[in-house]
Amino acid sequence: MTIPVSSLTAMRTFLCAVVLLVAGPCPMRAQSNKPESPIHIPASGGEVVIATAAEKAVAYDQFHYSPARRVGDMLYLSGVVVGRRDGEGKDTAAFKDQVRRAFVRIQATLEAAGATFDDVVMLNTVHVWQSPNFDGDRAAQFGAFSAVKDEFMKPPYPAWTAVGITALIPDNGIVEIQAIVHLKK
Repeated sequence: MTIPVSSLTAMRTFLCAVVLLVAGPCPMRAQSNKPESPIHIPASGGEVVIATAAEKAVAYDQFHYSPARRVGDMLYLSGVVVGRRDGEGKDTAAFKDQVRRAFVRIQATLEAAGATFDDVVMLNTVHVWQSPNFDGDRAAQFGAFSAVKDEFMKPPYPAWTAVGITALIPDNGIVEIQAIVHLKK
């Protein structure tokens, strides 16, 4: 099967953007003199909520998805990927730092919507159990992930579904985290 060059270029651009979101702030954020502030875009039944201008530039403007979408009193967060940056370790301690980085991004989105982790009612996580970016087994990955999750999420805990897959879109992806949030009125 032959894939058109335009499709390969689009996929390469998408993967690079996803890696930027996984790895942290986009370079354009560092170059901007404007202060970061949440962005709210009116939408049917609610709004799109985006924590930073850098996230808007990549997620919303370039790849046409909303990092979070409020409908009524519910907020739906798109997946945030836990990934290993170049030069980071593959051990449990490094993985925990990578998970914390993802939860900090989720926290920024929650705050932009006027919510906290206490408002999360459903958590969905997708794990690459045999990731080349983590040196442990499934039990080690799940244990480390759970320990960091518990740093951010206190009782009463949300509902949670965790599934395993063979790969995520970014090559450095280990886990993707999605959340559903009930907003206070």
